[in-house]
Amino acid sequence: MNKLAIIGGTGLSALAGVTIDDSKACHTPYGEPSAKLVFGNFAGRPIVFLARHGNPHVIPPHQVNYRANLWALKSNGVEHIIAVNAVGGITAAMAPERIVIPDQIIDYTWSRQHTFFEDDLKTVTHVDFTHPYSALLRQKIIAAAAAARIDTVNRGTYGATQGPRLETAAEIDRMQRDSCDIVGMTGMPEAGLARELGLDYASICLVVNWAAGKSTEEITMAIIEGHLKAGMNQIMLLLTRLLENLEISGLNAIDSSSAN
Repeated sequence: MNKLAIIGGTGLSALAGVTIDDSKACHTPYGEPSAKLVFGNFAGRPIVFLARHGNPHVIPPHQVNYRANLWALKSNGVEHIIAVNAVGGITAAMAPERIVIPDQIIDYTWSRQHTFFEDDLKTVTHVDFTHPYSALLRQKIIAAAAAARIDTVNRGTYGATQGPRLETAAEIDRMQRDSCDIVGMTGMPEAGLARELGLDYASICLVVNWAAGKSTEEITMAIIEGHLKAGMNQIMLLLTRLLENLEISGLNAIDSSSAN
């Protein structure tokens, strides 16, 4: 059974190099996922691929059905998820085309369906979210990057904003005071929902622009797409090296300790 899934974000609505065995439309108690689940082999390993924004890319971040996406993956035997996210760089180290493996997250979103624990409850459930990403899966990603000689930033705080508009310079200044290093629109509630389902979850972030006020350049789609194209080659190399050497049995789907 395919226990590993890759969720592709902006710039990764299809996984180049995957040998497709099947695709499946799923129906969940929370509605329809963003796209069909694609089952196949990548870098010699069976995987499931899901395009977060649909394929083609038509679903804005605030309208992604995160609950349906995570539920569909879990229902199809997935235990481990690698999420790929395009982000803006806030702090000096987070220059465009830099790859970041975040270890913390701050949620600035609102009105999104962010939990499975809200209807017909027999008891109230609170999950430990002290460390939102799996330490063990993060360590595997970091080791794969080192083996592939890919320069990565191995920790950082992801600030999740509502979108679809980009942020103001004042909002980014506030986020930097809050200790955010990068900003994106899809990190939450995805990470929280994965934790509620007991899924092993980590993120690989590609910086595709300086955040508002951190550069004299206007943020344009042309700039973002240019950095996406250049940086996604490194992301694919990292995913390939990771999957070639990933030992699934060594992961713990409920691990929540921090990585050093």
